[in-house]
Amino acid sequence: MSEINERTPNSMISNTPGVKVEGADGSGLMFDHIAKRYDLLNRLISLGLDQSWRRKLVASLPGHGELLDVATGTADVALALAKSYPEVSVIGLDPSVNMLNVGKGKVNRRTLDQRVRLDVGTALDMPYDSNSFSGSCVAFGVRNFPDRLRGMREMNRVTAAGGPVSVLELSEPRDGLFSPFVRLHVHHIVPWMGAILSGNSEYRYLQKSVQAFPPPQDFVALMEEAGITEVKVERMPFGVAHLYTGLASSSVGRENAEEREKSENKASV
Repeated sequence: MSEINERTPNSMISNTPGVKVEGADGSGLMFDHIAKRYDLLNRLISLGLDQSWRRKLVASLPGHGELLDVATGTADVALALAKSYPEVSVIGLDPSVNMLNVGKGKVNRRTLDQRVRLDVGTALDMPYDSNSFSGSCVAFGVRNFPDRLRGMREMNRVTAAGGPVSVLELSEPRDGLFSPFVRLHVHHIVPWMGAILSGNSEYRYLQKSVQAFPPPQDFVALMEEAGITEVKVERMPFGVAHLYTGLASSSVGRENAEEREKSENKASV
């Protein structure tokens, strides 16, 4: 069983706002600023396509046990998992307190507070035991990890061996008839809509983070390096997003994982 923070069902999340991960532009602090308009912006910017993508993500996970939604944000995926699989419990983890408070309100309105729990924390240092979850996922969040390899290793660690690890992430299409129009949308329309509708310029970060995300074959290789096996990738329409699915391998404890990373860092110096 995973280690989670006990909270009363109807309480708002009161941890220090905005867990800051040094060097990450997509920190909890940044998303704290746009939390109240985040869902509306996503619907408008993706023209509603993000909801169909999330359904594919949900379908890649098992309908039993306890599931982990990393970078849960306002809990859209966590709620979709709970709705689709009545027998599961879901833990959502995110560094933004304001985003989680929006999510907490949605959880309470759907009376799912006994099955959906939201925790403040980062993907790089998850407060859960190894092999805690029957499956784990992250939607539109892995590009915000300041260390993607470490984050994916953590997902592999906390997921039971053989359990699915799924990643849904935006991408910039590099070929195809519509790729110039999609790039125009991401580079110019997305930041403009975000600034107008939210009153903030944080959505300019989206343009840069999507552009900087590695091509599918490179991210598949990263997942495999993190210990995830049988990795497959599915291209969404127009190539604007991809769904990556794989299986967790035998996980090691946090101490062993940290020692391995220290050794790798020394070797690279």
